[in-house]
Amino acid sequence: MLNKEVTNKIWLVFFICFGTLLLVSKDAAAQGFRQGQSFPGSRGSGQSQGKSSKDSLQSRNSLADSITIYYRYFDSSRNRNLDSSLNDFTKKFPLPYYYHHLGNYGTAAQSLLFNPFMKSGFDAGFHQYDIYRFTVENTKFYQTTRPFTELGYMLGSKAEQLIDLKHTQNRKGNFNYGLEYRFSNSPGNLKNQNASHNNFRFTTHYLAKNRKYEIFFIYLSNKTASSENGGLVNVKQLDSLALNDPFELETRIGRTGAAIRNPFNTGVTTGILQKQNTLLIRHHYDFGQKDSVVTDSATFQIFYPRFRIEHTLKYDQMLYQFNDNNVDSNKYLNYFNYLVSRNGTAFQFKDSWRSIQNEFSLITFPDKNNQRQFIKAGIGLQSLKGVFDTLAATSLYNIYAQGEYRNRTRNQIWDIEATGKLYLNGFNAGDYNAYISMKRLLGKKIGLLNIGLQNVNRSPSFILNSMSSFPVSNRSTYGKENTIKIFGIYENPKQAFQLSGSYYAVSNYMYFDSFFTAKQATKLFNVLHVSVEKKIKLSKYWNWYTEIHLQQTTGNPPVNIPLIFTRNRIAFEGNFYTNLFISTGLELRFHTAYKADNYSPLLGQYFYQNTNTLNNRPDISGFLHFRIKSFKCFVRVENLNSVNIGSSGFGFTKPNSNAADYPNPTLWTRVGIWWNFVN
Repeated sequence: MLNKEVTNKIWLVFFICFGTLLLVSKDAAAQGFRQGQSFPGSRGSGQSQGKSSKDSLQSRNSLADSITIYYRYFDSSRNRNLDSSLNDFTKKFPLPYYYHHLGNYGTAAQSLLFNPFMKSGFDAGFHQYDIYRFTVENTKFYQTTRPFTELGYMLGSKAEQLIDLKHTQNRKGNFNYGLEYRFSNSPGNLKNQNASHNNFRFTTHYLAKNRKYEIFFIYLSNKTASSENGGLVNVKQLDSLALNDPFELETRIGRTGAAIRNPFNTGVTTGILQKQNTLLIRHHYDFGQKDSVVTDSATFQIFYPRFRIEHTLKYDQMLYQFNDNNVDSNKYLNYFNYLVSRNGTAFQFKDSWRSIQNEFSLITFPDKNNQRQFIKAGIGLQSLKGVFDTLAATSLYNIYAQGEYRNRTRNQIWDIEATGKLYLNGFNAGDYNAYISMKRLLGKKIGLLNIGLQNVNRSPSFILNSMSSFPVSNRSTYGKENTIKIFGIYENPKQAFQLSGSYYAVSNYMYFDSFFTAKQATKLFNVLHVSVEKKIKLSKYWNWYTEIHLQQTTGNPPVNIPLIFTRNRIAFEGNFYTNLFISTGLELRFHTAYKADNYSPLLGQYFYQNTNTLNNRPDISGFLHFRIKSFKCFVRVENLNSVNIGSSGFGFTKPNSNAADYPNPTLWTRVGIWWNFVN
């Protein structure tokens, strides 16, 4: 009998194949993406309703052979088009180029750029898999004239695989729904390194015919199952592998002896299981002014909102768990100095949370002709319940007030956003978040300038609380962490150039400095981050894309970041044979030597260390990306830098690493396809 996981995968493959055949049988050639009109009912759009009079001459629908599709992110007023570019693989791959993992896609990830957690309010304290998840903030709401589907599949070395499905359609002009599913599984280059992610998202958007009532619905489900091995017992044995396969080496925790790579195995015997389910409903009712415009062939009914009542309901379920089903107490004691008395049996740490939030807001639109200008004031109540190892529980609450001002001027020159949130009472009383940004169009040839300020005052994460089941030592009453960020961005799209800078001032910084020890740096320190991005045209078909980041700290903080980090791509690109678009070349990623953070497998936390220096070779990849109409293909050969030419011959046996005892894979190949369909 097949187990449930394998059965589910078989059914999934069946539905993908069946759906592909069904969609291919329909019209899939029309792929003309064009900018649509404003998003119906959004704060950043005009709201008009047209009723055409009957005509004796029936004209052909201009959209019969094409599609108009655009989207905007949740709680944003900016409409965006789909991206058809080829040169940057990370626009399709969930892990950005400036992140690294523990040697296997899907394992705990960390940014190479300074990226402090800047959200006020309750936080459970687990963020090592955030970059792989679907979130409310990155949720897209679409408007489309025809049903649109995208199917994606990627296969990598060592049975790595990624499945990516998207579908959206408008049942009517005022009702849209969309769904996304992403599954990834990578058995890994080492033992006990399997990582699997299941992400699902469903959205709907409805606008009443009278344009007074609007509702947004989001459902998210994220599941992470990632094995933890604690790194290699002896990383030096990589130089003397009999079969040039690190899978034969023993790891610090997890199953000893022989192990089997299975691309359909998503279970974890030693590692972390995390689940997050989110349900969000936002709806509002508008009071305003009606108007109409009469032409020779149509009468357009127009409604201008002037005052809005808005309600948001958000429900979250969160589970964070570490388990080891076959404990080797000697390993925990020898490698982590952690005493486990239950040798040969199972043990676990588990924190689970349930959160319910209700927000009520009042919104006013000062200028009826500019719906992208509004003022918002609201209040919210959050109820929290935590259960720890099923033995202890707690109930918490928060009351907070929030305000917002946005104004994108009608001449499209200024774009201003200011938000604020203050926790008035409850578990996180005194937390706040203040943000302001101003963007100015300097001229079509000159470009855009965006400057801003953010200040966050936040309570320590709950993993540092004595009630959490995770084994954090030296728990005490820590002060609130305060972070100020000042930033500026200059963009010149015409010259394909961007210059940006961020300055951080951090006090009461919370961090880990060992496998189980948390600390707080009360002294103020600063971090400066400056980056430059530029496309340089070398010839008709050759382009050079360069991105350079410079980071510098002051005040001797417990922060490990490389001084210089850069990515460069030299690509041969062009449009050939009418429908063939190609981008092929070399990609290089490099950072200067620095003392990279280590990793605690039981807590799921990267922690500060000041002993081992990471001095890697540049990461080098060769790529061939091409697009034929709606079909995209990405072929990549990565980690060419692991080549080794020595007395023993030629091979790829010199891996880089991102943390102590966690080597990266050597030569790695990936082949991915993404195919769009219009029904």
